[in-house]
Amino acid sequence: WDNADFSRGVGTTFYQEFPTLNTAKPPFVRDVEAKIRRYLRSSYSAAWTLKITWEKAPAYAARTDTRRTVTYQAILTTDGFRSFVLMLYQEGGMQWDYTRLAATNVLIGYT
Repeated sequence: WDNADFSRGVGTTFYQEFPTLNTAKPPFVRDVEAKIRRYLRSSYSAAWTLKITWEKAPAYAARTDTRRTVTYQAILTTDGFRSFVLMLYQEGGMQWDYTRLAATNVLIGYT
């Protein structure tokens, strides 16, 4: 996430928290739970979920090109014992031109 560059006023980042330990779960959280159950073939009931969205984010360094932007999300969720991250990218995946980045060891995801 550190290669997004909002210094030129293009793009935005926002987040939404879903604390659902003792409350009704909105459709978004139910969808996250269903994805985790499907991928892991295990039961899962979220106690807390955070959705972070980078919308129309230009790659670093934005001073060279702000026309090529991407929208992507990270969803962090936990049941209090296990935690998961879902990485969601716009259709077509990450569209930044990685050959123009200073780093040569480009990764998509997290460690």
